[in-house]
Amino acid sequence: MTLWVLTIVGLAALIAVDFFIGRKPHEVSIKEAGIWTAVWIALAGLFGLGLFYLGGAQPAGEFFAGFITEKSLSVDNLFVFVLIMTKFAVPAQYQQRVLLFGVLIALVLRAVFIAAGAAILASFSWVFFIFGAFLIWTAWKLIQEARADHEDEEYEENKLLKAAERRFGVADRYHGTKLWIEENGKRVMTPMLVVMLAIGTTDVLFALDSIPAIFGLTQDPYIVFTANAFALMGLRQLYFLIGGLLKKLVHLSYGLSVILGFIGVKLVLHALHELGVHVPEISIPVSLGVICGVLVVTTITSLIASRKQAAAEAAGGAGGAKDSIDA
Repeated sequence: MTLWVLTIVGLAALIAVDFFIGRKPHEVSIKEAGIWTAVWIALAGLFGLGLFYLGGAQPAGEFFAGFITEKSLSVDNLFVFVLIMTKFAVPAQYQQRVLLFGVLIALVLRAVFIAAGAAILASFSWVFFIFGAFLIWTAWKLIQEARADHEDEEYEENKLLKAAERRFGVADRYHGTKLWIEENGKRVMTPMLVVMLAIGTTDVLFALDSIPAIFGLTQDPYIVFTANAFALMGLRQLYFLIGGLLKKLVHLSYGLSVILGFIGVKLVLHALHELGVHVPEISIPVSLGVICGVLVVTTITSLIASRKQAAAEAAGGAGGAKDSIDA
């Protein structure tokens, strides 16, 4: 309990520092985003080294595997965050504030998921079969979505968000960073609050696959929570840093599907092992190697494919211009 309290207090302090440094609404530069992204990754690395010093290689390896997995899965969230920002036409100077509180909402909701998942797994080992099958199904679904055309994809508000808008009403424009205003004698939400809730509640949908995935790497609730916390808290800066590069990661969904399918198989093998069936179990070093290897290969192939596509489009444009001149 002391460790949990100290960890939560430490995370709260880091979040407070992050908030007060960037409390003035402003448009985030690439340099600022890069610095803070490096800071959060460094903090995650120091935390992992602390686990290694206090607990040994096993918990440290589980943390790094979980952190890298959650980080890679959270990058996929950024696609949806872009859609949400576009849908609600969030001014550039307010996007940082929106993401901070949206991520905080997501972190609190994920903590509830983690507590529930840990309690269920501690009581019913057969749930590993369900988690494993769900991850394998999610992997297949990701492949199907990656092969489909999503150029015209738009964000659709979830039922919870629509219910809140009907209940409280929404102002017709942004009022700075205010979340509530008085309008015609009635207290209504501002678009700022709506978009924060949209990001926070949408992330819960992503938690449905990321939480089972990390439980496939470790069953320690403390490591599951801290890996999620560090992955999420650096997500805001990552949004501004690689926002323009997201479209170039054309093979990301394929890479994530391989990772989720791999962890799904790992969960099924673990469940069989718990039932006394003699099957090989996948170690943390192997898991870490597979996850990192898949992400590296996915990134390289994505950049190569994007470069070829850009070259083809440039050649096509040049050819069209030449035909026009000839005509």
